[in-house]
Amino acid sequence: MFSITVRDHIMIAHSFHGEVFGPAQRLHGATFLVDATFRREQLDEDNIVVDIGLATQELGAVVGGLNYRNLDNEPDFAGINTSTEYLAKVIADRLAERIHKGALGEGAKGIAGLTITLHESHIAWASYERAL
Repeated sequence: MFSITVRDHIMIAHSFHGEVFGPAQRLHGATFLVDATFRREQLDEDNIVVDIGLATQELGAVVGGLNYRNLDNEPDFAGINTSTEYLAKVIADRLAERIHKGALGEGAKGIAGLTITLHESHIAWASYERAL
């Protein structure tokens, strides 16, 4: 399996519901490094997994819709605990939708899977992996 990874970041504010979250129940900020890893069995006719420039651009477009937002005020997240794991899935699904619509070009049709990893810090991160 071949893969490439591109990176961006987001800065958000949010709060959580439930005692398990302790002080994070209060409104707080979070900055995440966001890695998007694209996988495929065989390289395309240009011997690449996907165009890195397009992959970077599309990841940026997806995370740009979340950046500098208080997720508690976003209708898409009403009543949802926007945990790191949950946000990884949201970003993966939104990026997959763009891939299916052709945003990464014809060569991207061979991408088999996508993993989004959100790094909360140098010691903690979460990922969501999906097929395409």
